[in-house]
Amino acid sequence: MDVINDNNIERDESETSINYNKLITEKSPYLQQHAKNPVNWYPWGDEAFDKASSEDKPIFLSIGYSTCHWCHVMAHESFEDSYVGKLMNETFVSIKVDREERPDIDKIYMAVCQLMTGSGGWPLTIVMTPDKKPFFAGTYFPKESRFGRIGIIDLIKRIDSLWKNERKQLLESSEKIIFALQDVNTESPGSSLTKRVLNSAYSQLSARFDKKNGGFGAAPKFPTPHNLLFLLRYWKRTGDENALSMVEKTLKQMRMGGIYDQIGFGFHRYSTDSDWLVPHFEKMLYDQSLLTLAYLEAYQTTNKKEYANTAKEIMTYVLRDMMSSEGAFYSAEDADSEGEEGKFYVWSKTEIEEILGADNSERFSKLYNVDVNGNFLDEATRKKTEKNIIHLKSNLPDMPSIDIKLLRNKLFEAREKRIRPHKDDKILTDWNGLMIAAFAKAGYILNDPKYIQVAKKAVDFILNKMINSDGRLLHRYRKGGADILAFIDDYAFLVWGLINLYEASFETQYLEKAIELTEEQIKLFWDSSIGAFFFTAEDAESLLTRQKETYDGAIPSGNSVAMLNLLRLAQLTGNDEYEKKADHLGRVFAESVRANPVAHSLMMVAVDYAVGPTYSLVIAGDSGKEDTILMLNEVRKQFLPNKSLIFRPTEELNPEIDKYSNFVQFFDKYEEKATAFVCINKTCKAPTNDIKQAIKYLNAK
Repeated sequence: MDVINDNNIERDESETSINYNKLITEKSPYLQQHAKNPVNWYPWGDEAFDKASSEDKPIFLSIGYSTCHWCHVMAHESFEDSYVGKLMNETFVSIKVDREERPDIDKIYMAVCQLMTGSGGWPLTIVMTPDKKPFFAGTYFPKESRFGRIGIIDLIKRIDSLWKNERKQLLESSEKIIFALQDVNTESPGSSLTKRVLNSAYSQLSARFDKKNGGFGAAPKFPTPHNLLFLLRYWKRTGDENALSMVEKTLKQMRMGGIYDQIGFGFHRYSTDSDWLVPHFEKMLYDQSLLTLAYLEAYQTTNKKEYANTAKEIMTYVLRDMMSSEGAFYSAEDADSEGEEGKFYVWSKTEIEEILGADNSERFSKLYNVDVNGNFLDEATRKKTEKNIIHLKSNLPDMPSIDIKLLRNKLFEAREKRIRPHKDDKILTDWNGLMIAAFAKAGYILNDPKYIQVAKKAVDFILNKMINSDGRLLHRYRKGGADILAFIDDYAFLVWGLINLYEASFETQYLEKAIELTEEQIKLFWDSSIGAFFFTAEDAESLLTRQKETYDGAIPSGNSVAMLNLLRLAQLTGNDEYEKKADHLGRVFAESVRANPVAHSLMMVAVDYAVGPTYSLVIAGDSGKEDTILMLNEVRKQFLPNKSLIFRPTEELNPEIDKYSNFVQFFDKYEEKATAFVCINKTCKAPTNDIKQAIKYLNAK
C-alpha cells in the first residue's frame, strides 16, 4: 500500500480524513508534495482557467520544484496553513507548476518576474488574469509581513482589493508587461560571431576570476562548468596559460570544498560563500553531468589523475544514487532532511569519534577540518551548531589512500542509516541527455567500456519509453508513464549525448538517431522567418509568447548546444546545410552575445568550433586489430575539442558509416595498416599510418 510522507505524497486510501486537492493525480513529485495542502491547488490546464473565468477570480500561479529549499519554507509557513488556504481559496484559483516538468511555463513567467522586479528565483509567485496575463510577480513571501517584505496574508488582501476596485489599472499594467515581454524576444540576424567575441569572453572571465578561491564572482558562487569548457578551448587556441590556470584552480578548490560531498561524492548545487565551504546542499543531475565533462577534459588536457578520479567519483555517486533500475537517471536530491537543510551531510566531532575511534578520528579530523566547535551555522540563529561540513584545505597526501578510503567508507555506511533527503525520481529527457553525453565522454577519454554501456542503456530507455504513439519525443517520465511534448533542450541535449556516444562506440545507430532528431528539431522548432530555435515546438500549447533562449545559466541553452551539435554533425556527415544553420543561429543572437559573451559561455564553445581551425579525422582499419586499437587509443589521449572522429571498418565491404557520411566511402587502409585521414578546415593532409604524424596534423594551428 502506498503511504503518505512529507517527501513524496501518494494516496493512501485508509486516510479518509485528508482532503486531497487536484494535485493528487499528478505524476510530478513537486505537485504531489502539495496535494494535501488546504489550498485548492489545480494543475496547469483548462479546468483551472475555466473556473477562474466563470467565478471572475484572478489566478495565483506558484512555480517551484521538489528539491527547492525556499519552496519548502513557503509551503510550510503558508500553503499548509489553514487560514492562508482559506484566504487563497476565497480570492484566487490557485495553480501549481513544476518548473522542471513545464520549463516552457516557467521561462515565460520568470521573464515576467524579471521585467517587473529586476530579479527572479523560486518559489516564483505570479498573479494573473484568467486569460494568463500577469499583473503581479514576486518570489518567496513569508506568511506575515516583516522587515519591509509583504507577507502573503497582506498580499492576498491587497490583491483582492485591487481586483475588485482598481481592475482597469491592473489590466492596463498586464498589457504593458506582455508588450515588453514580446519586445524582449525580438531579434534580427547580424554579422557572424568571430574570434573577437572569444577574446571578449576570456577578458570578462579573467576580470571576474577569484584568484584566491577559484570560480568567478563573489558569493553565492556557482560551478558553471561551461565557463571551464570554454576556457580549456581558449587555452588550446591561444596557448594562454592563465586560461588553463583558472580552470585548474577552480576544479581543485571545488573538489576540496564543502560544495563537494567528500563522503558520498557528487556536487551540491552552489556555495553560499566565496570559498566553496558552505553549500546549498541539493544535488542536481545536470551539475553532475556538466562537471563530469569539465573534470574529464581537464584530465585529458593535463594528464593529472586527480581530475579523472573526481570524474569517476561523480559517476559513482550517479550510478549508486541517481540511476533507475531501468538505466535512466533521476533528477535531483533535496537539500533538506527531517526539515533541516544539510542535516544528512554534516557531522559533529563526537559522532566521528564514535564511528572511527579516537586515533582514527583525530587523523581524519585533521585532514578533513573537523572541529569540536563546528563550522556549520544554524540558518535561523546564524550561530555555530557543533556540526561540520567536511572539507579539505589541501590535496589528499597526508594519509595513504587506502586509509582514507577505509575511514571514509565507515562514515558513509553510518550516514546511510540516517534519514535521506527526498529524491526527485522523475526522468527528464534533457538532463538525461547531458548525463549520457558525460558517460559517453568518460568511456571515450578513460577508454572504459562500462561507462559507454551506461550511456547506451539510458539512450535505450529514452528511445523505448519516452516516445509517444506518433513517434514524438517526450519530456518527462515517472512511474510507468511518459508525457509532455519535448522542448528544444530535450532534442539538443539528447543529440549531444548521441554524438558523443557515436564517437565513443562507433555504432552508427547513434549517429543515425542524432541526424534524425536534428532534422525533427529543425522542422518543429526553427523560426522560418528570422532563424534560431524556439523553446517550444510549433504545435505546443500557446502561451503569452514563443520564446527563444540563448543565455547559458546553470544549464546551457538549447540554442547554444544546438549550434555546437550542428557544427559537429556537419563535420561528421559532410552536410554543409548544418553548418549554414549554425552560422544563421549565431547571427540571430549576435548582438546580445557580443554585449555579454560571458553569459553565453557554451555558445562560446560553439563559436570556437565554428571559427576553427576544425579537424576531421577518419581512421580506416580492421576492427579489433592491434594497429587500429593503438591508433584509436592514442587519439583518445589528446585534447582535440574541435575534431570530429569517424571510424571506418575496412573488413566490411560496405560499412554502415558510408550511409551517413558523404566523404568517407573511398577511405581505406594504406599498405594494409590502419590509416588516419586528417582534414583541417576542409583541406586534407596526406593519409598516414603514423599516428604521431596524425596527431601532429591535429595539433596544427
